[in-house]
Amino acid sequence: MTTWEGLLHGIGFALQPGVLVYCVLGVVLGTFVGVLPGIGAMAAISLLLPITYYITPEAALIMLAGVYYGAQYGGSVASILMRLPGTPQSAVTSLDGYPLAREGRAGVALFTAMASSFAGSLIGIAVLVTLAGWLSRAATAFGAADYAAMMILGLVAASTIGSSSPVKGFAMVVLGLLLGCVGTDVNSGVQRFTFGRTELLDGINLVALAMGLFGVAELIANVRDPDRQGVTARIGLRGLMPRRDDLRRLPGPILRGGALGSFFGALPGTGSTLSSFLAYALERRVSRRPERFGKGAVEGISAPEAANNAASISAFVPTLTLGIPGDPIMAL
Repeated sequence: MTTWEGLLHGIGFALQPGVLVYCVLGVVLGTFVGVLPGIGAMAAISLLLPITYYITPEAALIMLAGVYYGAQYGGSVASILMRLPGTPQSAVTSLDGYPLAREGRAGVALFTAMASSFAGSLIGIAVLVTLAGWLSRAATAFGAADYAAMMILGLVAASTIGSSSPVKGFAMVVLGLLLGCVGTDVNSGVQRFTFGRTELLDGINLVALAMGLFGVAELIANVRDPDRQGVTARIGLRGLMPRRDDLRRLPGPILRGGALGSFFGALPGTGSTLSSFLAYALERRVSRRPERFGKGAVEGISAPEAANNAASISAFVPTLTLGIPGDPIMAL
């Protein structure tokens, strides 16, 4: 069976009514879990894993994948409307999604996230079908030095995201590295900076940290200023429609973010979080008006969303071709 014959066979199976029920169930549960900050797709898939023993392997894979991708979009909803990242990779989306929502354009931000996620997934599927063999060989060719260089690239990119001053951005990256040192070393088992607290053995959770930085600060600001403009309570269908200028800005970031996420997602251990940060930094660098970022730029939503969804798809490359899970969710 050739690749295209296998693809058509898989599409035919996935479109069966009974299988679509499991797909819808997975997406709905994943979206609900993604909106709840701090839970994530890992916990949802772990809870649903026993169900897979009573259904076919194909339907189980579709249901769990639906949970995974639903959680990706659900995390974006919480980031845009409440500035509470539901998943680590959606933390970047809040930088421009929430300011856009406070302008009364929450529907546009949600539509941009949805359309970019869908387009990024299509790019990831195309890469998975056509370049799976090449990406698997490229992933196995990466060594320790290559991964270290890639992580340094991600840190440098992260230092350019939140501030116009590179020194301030770099200082925040160093602070993040220090916080990342807290916990148990995965190689030696040595406890670092835990101060005898069992709560710190697993390190500092990124989602909990983001909730404290963004969510608590937002609550305090609302308490101090009750008249402060917030997010629109009701979003109608007309409010989802972006302007023509917004639509014109979407294709480039989606293509760049999808291509970036497809490559980095195929590397075991990188995940979609790094892809989101790199995509945001890339868009800010190539933009003619980088000062718009952080104030409600649709490119700051579309690029990270396309990148993390493409990375989620291409994470199947090492899992399916080499049997090497790209992250813990792929291991499940």
